[in-house]
Amino acid sequence: MTEKKRPLRSTAWFGGEGKNAFMHRSWMRNQGPPDHLFDGRPVIGICNTWSELTPCNAHLRGIAERVKQGVYEAGGYPLEFPVMSLGESNMRPTAMLFRNLASMDVEESIRANPIDGVVLLAGCDKTTPSLLMGAASANLPTIVVSGGPMLNGKFRGQDIGSGTHVWKFAEEVKAGRMSVKDFLSAEQGQSRSAGSCMTMGTASTMASMVEALGVALPDNAAIPAVDARRGLIAHLSGMRIVDLVKEDVKVADVLTREAFENAIRVNGAIGGSTNAVLHLIAIARRVGVDLSLDDWDRLGRGIPTIVDLMPSGRFLMEDFYYAGGLRAVMAALDDAGLLHAGAVTVAGRSVGEIVREAPNYNEEVIRPLDKALTPEGGIAVLRGNLAPDGAVIKPSAATPELMQHRGKAVVFENIEHYYARIDDPNLDIDAGSVMVLKNCGPRGYPGMAEVGNMPLPAKLLKEGVSDMVRISDARMSGTAYGTVVLHVAPEAAAGGPLALVRDGDMIELDVPARRLELLVSEEELAARRAAWTPPAAPEGGYASLYVERVLQADKGCDFDFLVGRRDAGIPRHSH
Repeated sequence: MTEKKRPLRSTAWFGGEGKNAFMHRSWMRNQGPPDHLFDGRPVIGICNTWSELTPCNAHLRGIAERVKQGVYEAGGYPLEFPVMSLGESNMRPTAMLFRNLASMDVEESIRANPIDGVVLLAGCDKTTPSLLMGAASANLPTIVVSGGPMLNGKFRGQDIGSGTHVWKFAEEVKAGRMSVKDFLSAEQGQSRSAGSCMTMGTASTMASMVEALGVALPDNAAIPAVDARRGLIAHLSGMRIVDLVKEDVKVADVLTREAFENAIRVNGAIGGSTNAVLHLIAIARRVGVDLSLDDWDRLGRGIPTIVDLMPSGRFLMEDFYYAGGLRAVMAALDDAGLLHAGAVTVAGRSVGEIVREAPNYNEEVIRPLDKALTPEGGIAVLRGNLAPDGAVIKPSAATPELMQHRGKAVVFENIEHYYARIDDPNLDIDAGSVMVLKNCGPRGYPGMAEVGNMPLPAKLLKEGVSDMVRISDARMSGTAYGTVVLHVAPEAAAGGPLALVRDGDMIELDVPARRLELLVSEEELAARRAAWTPPAAPEGGYASLYVERVLQADKGCDFDFLVGRRDAGIPRHSH
């Protein structure tokens, strides 16, 4: 790409000899910058989600320093600024409740300040989509640097994965096969370095998505947080963002329909999180790309999962990086003609130029297409009278025998009802039952918490049952697994058919046919609908705004007033 001459946004603040320029420069000078930083060079905002309350992002201050070195080296002026940090591990009721709020923080911070280009420092699950959503609406030159995954978890001679083994060990305890003492002794070994979850959970999935979309440099997805090469990619990203400003390559130039189609196929190949469905739809709608659930289903069909990583497989992100990382996966897809090779990237090279002939150093971790972990790895989108606007399931994490199933519903009206009822020895439930959880969607929780992978009842775990069909309007952690139908739309709290399900109703799941049906007559459903009353909405505060303006899962759960681009121009003078 070639340099394009255009006026910099920052010049409206710092350029010239007038009163406004004097004031803006003068206030900045209390930090000691030399004169030459105001000579018309690009000002690069470093948008940092560092927080000690977000363990996955607690090392991002060091990453920011490496970005700054790169910016300075390329002739830019780096200025770091904080935005709301969303830590899935600590935030209640769920970090997803605040994704849209954080995106507003990002967008307006970019818009209001003298920034010509921005580097987004992301890590934990929702930090990546919130930053990219906000930056997409502002539409300046943008590059993402992820914090990287933790080193492999270790416990008594075996690798353990963050999240994935929590669910497994907790069920072992409930089944009486693991002691509480042994369970607690795994804590420190699971999280033994800086970084985000080292399974293919939402953090690693979204780091992979930004690389597949072309808004991060090659190898962003998998370099461990504590590997020196994570600092290197931060430095190179700092250099590259200065070039992107000079070349006038905005984020919407990269986030094209072709880029999103590439990312959807990559998500299938890596066995990525179902949360990526919501996030990519929301990001796409910010730049005017009409991405839908039908696109996810169409593009995911026939895409095998070739990355043998937890929760779908055996290995972890550290192994994935050493095996060749995302480039090796994309090379396999490219060889099969499954990528838009001409899609542009922030690296200044096309997708095809980056991934072509990328080596695979370990075919156990990154399998050849003809030796896939699962033949259908894409997210499957289900429809029927129980989910008129769609629901999703992750086939690579499900039990094949349950992909076509008919069973009686055991209904939980909300998550509190689930906890109160699930381990009642008198609960009428068996391995063939279908567990149904209501009122945990965008409005119902609110925020659509990761409670969809409902742990099985203790009495069935003790009998050796390891999976059951579970259906909800909630999400589940990307580190989780099982035959779990999620994101049912419309949700129960919005009056969707899920609200009408009762104990004993027959439900039919047919993933190959993409069907999800409640086998109850229309007359009976009409009677139930007439008697249904919506749950009470939150009174005041941010939660009330959220419930009032959030879109349903099939539209990405963004706020209706945030959809679209509002390119950052130059704000009005304040002096």
